[in-house]
Amino acid sequence: MRLAKVVGQVVATVKEPGLDGFKILLVEDLDATDPDRHPFDGEAYPAIDVVGAGEGEVVLVTAGSAARVPSASERTATDAAVIAIVDTVIVAGEVTFKK
Repeated sequence: MRLAKVVGQVVATVKEPGLDGFKILLVEDLDATDPDRHPFDGEAYPAIDVVGAGEGEVVLVTAGSAARVPSASERTATDAAVIAIVDTVIVAGEVTFKK
């Protein structure tokens, strides 16, 4: 899993049928020791939103086979999925982020 920040959204009117009903968000990885700092690597990438996250929120993103989105008949291939909206990050007993 990765800690990331939602920086935008991708709008696609035509997409894989298994993705109907899901938003596609643009996220950037963050440094867990300082999530409020500028993006960790500055590279935004798309992720399927399964939890209803919004722009500016800190989220957990999973990748690979764990990011597969279930559809009516099978699992739809995706590379990344937003699976949680983060409330607090604690590193070595110190709160580094609080919503």
